[in-house]
This record gives sequence, structure tokens and C-alpha cells, in this order.
Amino acid sequence: MEDVLAAVGPRLKSIRQRRKCTLAALSKTTGISVSTLSRLESGQRKPSLELLLPIAHAHQVPLDELVGAPPVGDPRVRLKPVRHGDDSTIVPLTQQPGGVQAFKMVMGPARSTPEPRTHEGYEWLYVLSGRLRLVLAEHDVVLKEGEVAEFDTRLPHWFGSTGDAPVEILSLFGPQGERMHVRARPPRR
Repeated sequence: MEDVLAAVGPRLKSIRQRRKCTLAALSKTTGISVSTLSRLESGQRKPSLELLLPIAHAHQVPLDELVGAPPVGDPRVRLKPVRHGDDSTIVPLTQQPGGVQAFKMVMGPARSTPEPRTHEGYEWLYVLSGRLRLVLAEHDVVLKEGEVAEFDTRLPHWFGSTGDAPVEILSLFGPQGERMHVRARPPRR
């Protein structure tokens, strides 16, 4: 962190000089005194958002360029399938803990005996292939490819294969009170 902050001053000076802008001109544009700008550039004053935002605006550069923010990491999720003894495989599709979590699940025919459970949360299921048996409270339904179900997980529930072939689903699971919103097509303008 100290190295990042130490590099801000020289970067500010370099950007200002490339734009052939004087400290006085930058002071007039930003409302920041010449002495404060000079101390920022020499590293005698720590940069703050209050000072950097007007400077970024004056130079018409993103704030990231002033502070030398590191590039954003690789957005790809590294898939790590988890195999269970009940003939199922779960592939987490999200990396961040908390909030809505996405999973791809493949459940073989052996996972066909209902064992309803309850827990906090809200679940949304989409059947990619095969047929999914969903036991939810007093309901016992079979969903086929392309069908969707969503429910409060405080209700006793279980889902798995119908027993005749594997089923592949996408699951979105979120904390209690968070519902999934899926838009079929973009809004009309």
C-alpha cells in the first residue's frame, strides 16, 4: 500500500507535464492550492479522494490512472467439481462467498430417494437436460428440460433424478429474502 501511495506523486507530475500544464493552471482548474499540488507531486502530502477526483477530472483521466490501480484480475471462474457419494456432482459457478451462489449440478439415477430438508435461503432451479424430481412440502413434481422452479428453502424440499437417467440443472441459491429475477428479453426502449 505504501508503494502505491508513494508512486502517486510522480505519476501526478508526469501526467501534468505531459499535458504541458503548470501548477498554477491546474490550481485554477481544480481549486486546489499550488502548494498542496506541489506537496502531492513531491510526496510530502498523502493523496486523498478529495484531492485526486478534481485532478482526474481536470486531466480527463480515470482515477485508476492517477493511482496506478492494478489491472482487474481474470474474471473466469476456475471450475472445481465436487463429487458426492450419492451419484451427484456439484460445480460451483461463483467465486465470491455470500450473496447469490450459482451451481451446475449433475445427479445420476442413484440419487432418486427423497430425503427432504429445510434451511434458510431461496433456490431457483433450471433443468438443462433429463428430468428432475422435486419434492417441495406436499408437492411432488417432475420438471423436464427447459422448466424452472423457485422456492423458499425453509419448506421441506428435495430434488434429484427421477431414477431412470441423470439430470443436469443450474441452481441459483441466495440468502433468505433474496429472490432471483430472470428477464427473458431485454426491456423495450
